[in-house]
Amino acid sequence: MKITKKISYLFTIGMLGLSLTACGGEANNSGNEQAKLDLNSMSVEEITAKAKEEGEVNSVGMPDSWANWKETWADLDSEYGIKHVDTDMSSAEELAIFENEKDNASADIGDVGIAFGPEAKNRGLLLPYKTSYYDEIPDWAKDPEKEGYWLLSYTGTMAFIVDTDATGGEVPTSWKEVLEGNYAVTIGDVSSGNQDQFALLSAAIAYGGDETNLQPGLDYFAKLAEKGKLNVQGSTTATLQAGEHAVVPMWDFNALSAQDELGSDRFKVVIPQDGATMSGYTTILNAYSKRPHAAALAREYILSDAGQNNLARGHARPIRENVKLDEDAKAALLPDSEYENANVYPIEDHDAWNEVLPNLGNMWQENVISKM
Repeated sequence: MKITKKISYLFTIGMLGLSLTACGGEANNSGNEQAKLDLNSMSVEEITAKAKEEGEVNSVGMPDSWANWKETWADLDSEYGIKHVDTDMSSAEELAIFENEKDNASADIGDVGIAFGPEAKNRGLLLPYKTSYYDEIPDWAKDPEKEGYWLLSYTGTMAFIVDTDATGGEVPTSWKEVLEGNYAVTIGDVSSGNQDQFALLSAAIAYGGDETNLQPGLDYFAKLAEKGKLNVQGSTTATLQAGEHAVVPMWDFNALSAQDELGSDRFKVVIPQDGATMSGYTTILNAYSKRPHAAALAREYILSDAGQNNLARGHARPIRENVKLDEDAKAALLPDSEYENANVYPIEDHDAWNEVLPNLGNMWQENVISKM
């Protein structure tokens, strides 16, 4: 869950694998009246009026503490009278509740990892809505149908959080520097952890690989394992505070949140300059929602300047290319200079990435764990 597993970025790829095999085609939601609703043909004013009539929106996987959703829910209440309730759960669980409840839907909107957007669309679970900000969202960050089935609200880029007490004051800024230096690296369960999978991909990028070729990343972590410099037990803020980790790859917004809690004098956050994958989370509107206009208004607000600022204050980098950020929102993010000269890489072949994910556990065991 996003509250209890914030550091691990919660991603249960095993559940995704099961869903891919169990649900081969689009779900039949032809009996659901909301599935026939064309939100894209409505004006924002029309959607807002109907959302006010609905009066509430229920989310899944969008708790107050994750990426500062709290401020957005408060704004929707104060500005539009939209009350809110969230049930925290993983991305795979969000799709499951959309599908299992159907016409008895309790959820209206969710927030899932990018891999789950196309999967939810293929299963017929989504109500498309582009918002008035659609053209400001990069093509790679929205559905190829250009209908608004899924679109990222914010991104994360792979970062290092470095405990300078454990590194003797040094702050490595590349995978190469980590490998060649006397730094221990901590990573979690690559078979199921989204954050850890993207850490592996980032190391692969640094050494010439990509989502179609993870071997350079596997070789990298194998070398760390052979040198006795790899911890595969994962990290928490408690174990970071206890000094159990030197360098931990994690999403920048998770790393910054941990730094907030643990202190910036001791803990530094940097983007590895030679390889840093970028991904993000997409809102999804439930095709069976009983409050579809409130769900659409929530997405509209999340993409607005105010909503994007709220996310930035939660350390998540807004997806809109031209959004104007307040000074306190800017201050909550890493400086742009951390990204400008880095080898930042968004996945280009989502099919290849999704195909490899179910096999990562075996690949990790064979190539890395066997070397420890």
